[in-house]
Amino acid sequence: MVPRSMSTGNGAIVARLAERRDAMPSALSKIADLVISNPTTPAELTITELAERAGSSPASVTRFCRSLGFAGYTQFRVAIATELGHASAEHAWITDIGAEFEPTDSPEKILRTLLNVHVSGLETTREGIDLDAVGRAARAITASRHVDIYGLGGSAGIAQEFQRRMHRIGINSHAWSDVHDGLASAALQDEGSVAIGVSSTGQTNETVQMLTQAGAVGALTVAITHDVESWIADVADVSITTAAPVGYLRPDDMSVKHSQLFVIDLLYLLIAQQMFDPATRRLAATATAVSAHRRPRTLNQRSGDEPPESPSEIQEAAS
Repeated sequence: MVPRSMSTGNGAIVARLAERRDAMPSALSKIADLVISNPTTPAELTITELAERAGSSPASVTRFCRSLGFAGYTQFRVAIATELGHASAEHAWITDIGAEFEPTDSPEKILRTLLNVHVSGLETTREGIDLDAVGRAARAITASRHVDIYGLGGSAGIAQEFQRRMHRIGINSHAWSDVHDGLASAALQDEGSVAIGVSSTGQTNETVQMLTQAGAVGALTVAITHDVESWIADVADVSITTAAPVGYLRPDDMSVKHSQLFVIDLLYLLIAQQMFDPATRRLAATATAVSAHRRPRTLNQRSGDEPPESPSEIQEAAS
């Protein structure tokens, strides 16, 4: 949401920015100078690119946006683009979807392009991954008494998936997406614990808070992020890097999610290797526990000769 004081008038955001510039700390004033001199810059650059152009950091860009009353960079760039008249349908498409896809592309072209994006993300993650860091995290998790996993928004799903996998092989773990619950759990960790923060940008305040709290009481902290120089990477003992979004802003880039899943799959397999005997026993036990809830196909159903039974037939057979 655009702050009320900045939502009206031609160039109101830039004008107010010029008024506040002299009172800003040096790190923020450099960003202000860049935006004042070229107001279209936020609409054209990602947060990392704008930070580099201003000689600053993504964390400083986030603080800069919040000092102006915006929740973050996304809200700031949308507001300034709208104010400057760049929120056309084409611009919105490029900003939200990406430059790789055209509104007129055929389904076949979209499929090919999408596949290339996802494969490229996985290959970039593979090429850039630090196996020593992954191995250190896997060994620590295997030996831990408890694992906390923190993630908000889209990263919450990644955290929950990793928790489910570790739970099945006997790792005591919890995934937290609420900052209050996560902070409370983080405060109970110790030297025998591992805390993992999942944040693609590495700039999610709540995730960093939870990971920092766990580290303060002795837990080994692990960051999973696409930005090795991000805030969360700075506070973590171990950083595991995934592929960054391609093109323009992607609020929910699924190729990034696949890169994160790729990393947690690697971690999971390395952990399972180190606890092979108990892991295989537990996997067998959990598979058996749910097997009765998986209805096998009949020969006729496999061949397609007969349609599946109706709900009433299933109920009658069960009784």
